[in-house]
This record gives sequence, structure tokens and C-alpha cells, in this order.
Amino acid sequence: MAVVKVIEVIATSAIGIEDAIQNAVTEVSKTIRNVDSVYVKDTKAHVKDGKVTTYGVICQISFRIDAGVDPEPSE
Repeated sequence: MAVVKVIEVIATSAIGIEDAIQNAVTEVSKTIRNVDSVYVKDTKAHVKDGKVTTYGVICQISFRIDAGVDPEPSE
């Protein structure tokens, strides 16, 4: 039986929404193994002087928990 855990993270990018999502996955993958999927809960853009400066996403990232194995990678 598979067990999946979900965490919520916020990530940003100066490039775009897709890059912000990738940044979230990249950062989470540094400390969590078995990342399985990303649900983008919300998006936003910061504006300065009439121009979009950064994009932000609130993501729920799910990952599988292996029985008897710590989901964090070993160092």
C-alpha cells in the first residue's frame, strides 16, 4: 500500500509561472525524495511601475512515503 504525504510551499520566479513551479520542485527535491506531483493552489504576480517583476505560486507537493524509509535523502 502506498502512502503519500502532501506539503505546501511558496515559490517565486522573475521568469514566469512555470519557472516558479520548477523552483518549488527543485527546492523540495533537495530534502525530500519520491516527489510525485504538484498541485498549484494559487498564482500571483508582483507589479512595480506598471510591469510584472516576479511571479509567485502556492503549491501542494506530494511525495510517496516508503515503509520504514526516511523520505529525506541521506547526506
